[in-house]
Parts: sequence; structure tokens; C-alpha cells
Amino acid sequence: MPGPPFSEAPPGRGFRTLLPGRLAFREGLALQESLLESRSSDPDDVLILLEHPPVVTLGRGGRTEHLLFSPETLSARGIDCVEAGRGGDVTFHGPGQLIGYPIVDLTPLGRDLHRYLRALEEVLIRTLAAFGVRAERSAGRTGVWVGGEKIASIGIGVRRWVAWHGFALNVADDLGPFDAIVPCGLRGVSMTSLEGLLGRPVPLSEAAGEVVRAFSEVFSMEHTGEYETAPVEKTCLA
Repeated sequence: MPGPPFSEAPPGRGFRTLLPGRLAFREGLALQESLLESRSSDPDDVLILLEHPPVVTLGRGGRTEHLLFSPETLSARGIDCVEAGRGGDVTFHGPGQLIGYPIVDLTPLGRDLHRYLRALEEVLIRTLAAFGVRAERSAGRTGVWVGGEKIASIGIGVRRWVAWHGFALNVADDLGPFDAIVPCGLRGVSMTSLEGLLGRPVPLSEAAGEVVRAFSEVFSMEHTGEYETAPVEKTCLA
């Protein structure tokens, strides 16, 4: 397994976590925007961990033919449809999926987007390893895979060399809504989940704890506690 991709990160660099519970996708975007705008007065990196109600998002490279149902049909099924300012194609978010939005300054990390994506993959690979699941990369395809099935998707945005958006890890085993899209524009791809692989329920809070630990390792940053001045009321991940 590769070593920490950012082992040369500046000494003493830390990050805080923000756990707002379940937020609508647009509220999650607004939260990220707020943290981006506050960087001048509060430059700490923040790792947001949350879940969304059912939503299909289209990244900057999203193609409408990868939506297998119209937005109206999706709405009738209780699934919102939103354009997102991240990289990548089409994906689904829903309850039981752990969403990570790292708000991270990439300048001290070399402004290397490719390396940053590989580091996020490494965070998820180490998270899954903590549950005894062997995950891997797939050459030429961003994300994390187990036995040829995709378990995590990644799509980022960057503003003034501060990264936002992030990753989605399938924890719960309800993958039915993925049938409404061509996940990440990859035809023939099957999705899998942590619960499906383990055959037992996994609380999102347990998965979130492992993500925090792995994020600290991979980015060589100390977890310095929770973000206490969030612009939304915080709840706990189940």
C-alpha cells in the first residue's frame, strides 16, 4: 500500500471536522461556499462529513444521456436533480452514503490536482481496509473499486487553489437508485457497498470515524477537533 502522498506537508498543519448530519444537496453547496468565503479570516482546512437526501448530480462533464430518466420522472420517484460545479459526470447521492467535502488549501500541497485525487482515493482505500475490505484503484478511472465493482466516487472543484466538493462512499446496501443513471458515465459498471460486502449494518458514524483517521494519515495533518462556528445547526450521523 502506498505511503502517505503528502508526507512532506508543513509541520503542525491540521484540520477540523464538521458533521451537519443530513442536508439537502443545495444546502451542502451553500455550506461549502460559506467555508470557502471565510478562508481569509479562518484559514483552517475543514473536512465536512454528511449525507444527502436522494439526489442525482451532474458534474461539469455530465452528459444528459447518462440520465436514464427525465428530471420529472426522477422527481416523481423522490429524487432531486442538480447541476454541480465539480469535475466528473453523473452520480447519485442518498441516505446511507457517506459524503466527504474536504475544504483544503492545495498550495502547501504542491497545487497538484492529480496527486490530490489519488490521495482522496487512498483515504477511502485505508478506510475500507479498517473494515477488512481490500479496495483498489482502476487505471484511468477516478474512484475506488472492490472486485471490479465501484464503491466510491470522487469529483472535486477548485477555487483559488482551495479544493471543495469531494467523495461519496457507499456504506448502506440500498443501491437501487443507481439504476436511474450511468454512474460516472461508465456503462456496464456495477456499484457495491460496505454493508453488502460485510453482510452487516455499518453506522455512518463508524465509517466517518475511520475516514477522519485515514484523512489524517494520508495528508499528514492532525485532527484538531470539530468546527464550532458552523452556519448550520449540527446533528449527528447515525
